[in-house]
Amino acid sequence: MRVAVVGATGAVGREILRVLEQREFPVSELRLYASARSAGRSLSFRGQEVTVEPLPETPLPADVVLASAGGGVSKQYAPLWAKESVVIDNSSAFRYDPEVPLVVPEVNPEAIRKHKNIIANPNCTTAILVMALFPLHRAFRARRVIVSTYQSASGAGASGMEELLEGTRSFLEGRPVEHRVFAHPLPFNVIPHIDTFQENGYTREEMKVLWETQKIIGDPTIRVSCTAVRVPTLRVHAEAVTVEFERPVSPEAAREVLRQAPGVDLVDDPAQKRYPLPITATGKFNVEVGRVRRSLAFDNGLDFFVAGDQLLKGAALNAVQIAELLASVPG
Repeated sequence: MRVAVVGATGAVGREILRVLEQREFPVSELRLYASARSAGRSLSFRGQEVTVEPLPETPLPADVVLASAGGGVSKQYAPLWAKESVVIDNSSAFRYDPEVPLVVPEVNPEAIRKHKNIIANPNCTTAILVMALFPLHRAFRARRVIVSTYQSASGAGASGMEELLEGTRSFLEGRPVEHRVFAHPLPFNVIPHIDTFQENGYTREEMKVLWETQKIIGDPTIRVSCTAVRVPTLRVHAEAVTVEFERPVSPEAAREVLRQAPGVDLVDDPAQKRYPLPITATGKFNVEVGRVRRSLAFDNGLDFFVAGDQLLKGAALNAVQIAELLASVPG
């Protein structure tokens, strides 16, 4: 397939290139695009240097466009690209459009059949959550979900990671910690504020988890309440999850379901201090799930902890997996 990566020089764009290479995606021709200030740079792919081009205001010469340049760019250009390519968009521009599939391949691969040349990649927090939630929902039927997130600096892109690293240096050297990307200084801090606050008191990031979970799983009756918190880690989002189920559930039965779930690593041996951690989930394609235990708040309830690489399953890997689904469809 002819592949175009839009936003190639950003944190997610670079990860897309690595994932395409690691998973040996069938690329016959690769075109890389970015803003005018990044054009002319070269990025390595399969041992060769590929020059980054400025993004034109025309359709792109590609079978599939992997877009990760932000919602504004996608909103403006994706309908144009879709005239000649299938667009897999990593922004929020089309996630809530009823005509656009929102896909996590391990959960709802059948949704791509309905695409009209645009497919949306979910929010990173939601993608990591549903990897653990969906197999449990299928087995025990989830009714209410309470999520507290511990979201890494990479959720704000390369600039967020740079701000965390530079701010940490400043803090340790006794210099003032500046912040432009985040609402407050992030080093040695946690910030319960991601995206804009809505009228109901939740942030848009928190509401995304509700909207997208319902759409991906295909069940608008699931109730989800989320508190999203930025923490000073680099690139893994972690989530503490409480779920009330319709059917009886036990930790043992849940572990067996998770053990067999695609894209999930069950890391659940507290006696040996083995549980999901950002440091062990970094760079992993699979999402780690552990600390599975019976809820003390709900009769048919479980508590568990999830950690997943925000740049991989939360973004680049999921997009490439969608492209793999397209490549496997005859014609």
